[in-house]
Amino acid sequence: MKLCRYGQKGAEKPGLVDADGRIRDLSGVIDDVTPATLSPEALDRLRAVDADTLPLVEGSPRYGVPVAGIGKFIAIGLNYADHAAESGLPVPPEPIFFTKAISCLTGPNDPVMIPKDAEKTDWEVELGVVIGKTCRYVEQADALDHVAGYVLANDVSERAYQKELGSQWDKGKGCDTFGPVGPWLVTADEVGDCQELDMFLDVNGRRMQTGNTRTMIFPVAECIAYVSRFITLHPGDLLITGTPPGVGEGQKPDKIFLKAGDTMHLGIAKLGEQRQTCIPFALELPQ
Repeated sequence: MKLCRYGQKGAEKPGLVDADGRIRDLSGVIDDVTPATLSPEALDRLRAVDADTLPLVEGSPRYGVPVAGIGKFIAIGLNYADHAAESGLPVPPEPIFFTKAISCLTGPNDPVMIPKDAEKTDWEVELGVVIGKTCRYVEQADALDHVAGYVLANDVSERAYQKELGSQWDKGKGCDTFGPVGPWLVTADEVGDCQELDMFLDVNGRRMQTGNTRTMIFPVAECIAYVSRFITLHPGDLLITGTPPGVGEGQKPDKIFLKAGDTMHLGIAKLGEQRQTCIPFALELPQ
């Protein structure tokens, strides 16, 4: 089952994407796609709805962030050995994690704004995990039972803020518009093996990243279990799980960074695709 939120920013409606890729309006069934919608019982009730009976949404509306009210946005860093190598860093002995600001969340095809005085804005295609049941000291063997579904995410990063202004990665990770998510949340049963998903990212039509989630250093279940030792994960929380090689910082002989006018196109098998255009900094956020 694919759940989405569609419409103008701040006025999104809940939707279900049918077998033909068309959006069906769910607003007669639920008020919105929220953490409460993601419990196993709530998802079972939605699965029982006949998609053909739901109103068809005409045209090509904007997709919003697939879940309203995400409480925490946590990211795993350096979770692919070849990405660690291109970054000139050793493979971590245990998962590295940091937070991205909730305020950076944006729809999958919304513009990405280059921050003020930015010099090294970069891209990262990532598998996102949306929690459906509370995780606190969860065992790795049970961790995937707590997943509501999966999403495509772009962990946009400003490397100068991340690495040259002290040791807090968060500085370069949570800038406005740095968290495109969607277009859909795909429930765990439909995704199947989350460690067997192809992924890619293009910049200006050039393939930069190609990977598969099977090459993670720490698989999704281990990431969830590890984070849950330190931070309780609640329904609706979002965990993104690292990126394969090919980021701009890792390009040789010369690094490549994003600038206004550049475009990104990324995707993960079963989870859809995103397209973003980079825009210059402005005090007013893009609508």
